[in-house]
Amino acid sequence: MGAIISALAGIFGYLLNFIYHIVNNYGLAIILFTIAVQIILLPFFIKQQKTLIKNNRIQEKLKDLRDKYKNDQVRLGQETLDLYKNEKMSPFSGCLTSILQLILFVSIFYLVRQPLTYMERISADQINEYMQKYEINQQSAYKEIDIIREAKKNNDDSINIQMDFLGIDLSNIPSRNWGDVTVYIIPGLYVISSIISMKITTNQGKKKKDKVIEVANEDEKALTKKDEDDDFDSVEAMNKQMSIMMPIMAVMVACVAPLGLALYWLINNIITMIQRIILNKILIKNED
Repeated sequence: MGAIISALAGIFGYLLNFIYHIVNNYGLAIILFTIAVQIILLPFFIKQQKTLIKNNRIQEKLKDLRDKYKNDQVRLGQETLDLYKNEKMSPFSGCLTSILQLILFVSIFYLVRQPLTYMERISADQINEYMQKYEINQQSAYKEIDIIREAKKNNDDSINIQMDFLGIDLSNIPSRNWGDVTVYIIPGLYVISSIISMKITTNQGKKKKDKVIEVANEDEKALTKKDEDDDFDSVEAMNKQMSIMMPIMAVMVACVAPLGLALYWLINNIITMIQRIILNKILIKNED
């Protein structure tokens, strides 16, 4: 797995370096890089959204099966598998996309943490020489970021990655620079975007739930709603917990990572929200 992540970080490094040398701005390069990665992954994102929408549509059928076979777990398991088969779905449909997103997440982290290795293609020996030259702590989690910062202080032109973006130093690590107010801007926006993203996801889930639990009343030729069942309440409770935990996790990670990584996450969140809103409208309309 480590070799795969390193290889992906290397590929992404080529792309980010290519963009950087066109725009000559690290922050803008990360924004354009994020857009490019999202375009590349769009087919996977579309498939994921289709799976989520279809999964919401069969929740009522799953509820009926659980009520019908609540005392026969073996039959319940078989009927559930048959339901997924008939709906041409797999209970693990979203796993591949989730694994892909995790690998992507770690690969981008590698890239932003080690820009000299993956962007500039500087050898390990030369990096060690820089570490000795600038007396970089061997235990530092961000050795290459430290090298870039020290090279900037010493006007070393051999390190040519300029991390300044709109007055923010993207090489800054918040946990090391609490006194610098600029370190709060991007992580703060990232947390806000995470909260908005979770609210959008939760609201869309509620709308889908309302649509699923509407049943036709043939006698009165009208639509009525069933009472909210425990399964939907459980899903909503889980969504609420996630809406709380995700921003907390975002704060924790953003505090110990370079601001360049937080910028990537911020732009990625914004693009993902836009994609989700647009695709949900298109995909739901097409399935109706």
